[in-house]
Parts: sequence; structure tokens; C-alpha cells
Amino acid sequence: MLIYWIIALAIVIIDQLVKHWVTIAVALDQAQIVVPGVLSLANIHNDGAAWSTLAGQQWLLSSISAIAVIVIGYLLVKRPKNAPIQGWGLAFMLAGAAGNLIDRLRLGYVVDMFQLEFVNFPIFNVADSALTIGVLLIFIQLLREETAHK
Repeated sequence: MLIYWIIALAIVIIDQLVKHWVTIAVALDQAQIVVPGVLSLANIHNDGAAWSTLAGQQWLLSSISAIAVIVIGYLLVKRPKNAPIQGWGLAFMLAGAAGNLIDRLRLGYVVDMFQLEFVNFPIFNVADSALTIGVLLIFIQLLREETAHK
């Protein structure tokens, strides 16, 4: 359904706009407090994955991201039409993978900006959030299918 592709495109555009804005508004490797003790806005160039895993391995991370975009796009086309939660989940996952892939190909790193102050957690971006939401939606869909078959 077209709506899922529009949602994915909208999330990618928001992701890229926020990344562009943060690189202008916040100095590199600096953070500005948004909500004291809760959230800061940072400008981090991450050439790895979460927690800088595989740092400097752009060819590998770009390849994985490109494959993910292709596979998720295929799954979005082939998904059952009576599974809207799955459609939403795949759209969010597609947007997240595409948003970070664009950064890797265009910049050689991913721009991360959201820093949680109350927990030791990797600094993340809109694309990372979309991926997480997408995975949660797919998990919810799987749980619903599991309980429907019992």
C-alpha cells in the first residue's frame, strides 16, 4: 500500500533535516542540554554502529544497510495486506535503514544527536529511533499472530 512508502519517505526526510539542522546548530562533539538530567542534543559523527561497534568499517556497515533496505523493501511489497502493524513496522524499519545508509554513503559516517542523560546509552538519531519503533511493531505483530493461533 502506498501509505507505507509515503510514511517511510517522510521519516527519511525528517531524519535528514534533523541531521542537517543539528550539524549547523551544535558544534561537533559538543552537546546542548534540552531537558536537564534527561536529554541533550549533540553533534556526533559516528563511523560505527551502536556503541561505536565496527568503527571505521563503513564498507561493511554500508553493505549491511543496503542489503537491509532491499530486503525490507521487498518484505513491504510482499507483506500480507491484512497486517497493518507489519506494514507500519516495515515502513519504519525501511526509513531507519535508509536514513543511516544515506549518511554513510554521503558523509562516510552517521550523524547522531539525541543523548539520554539519565542512562548510559548510545547517542542516537531519528533513523535509529525509527528502526527501534519498527522492530517493536513487528514484534507486536508476531505476538498478535501467536495469540491468534492458540
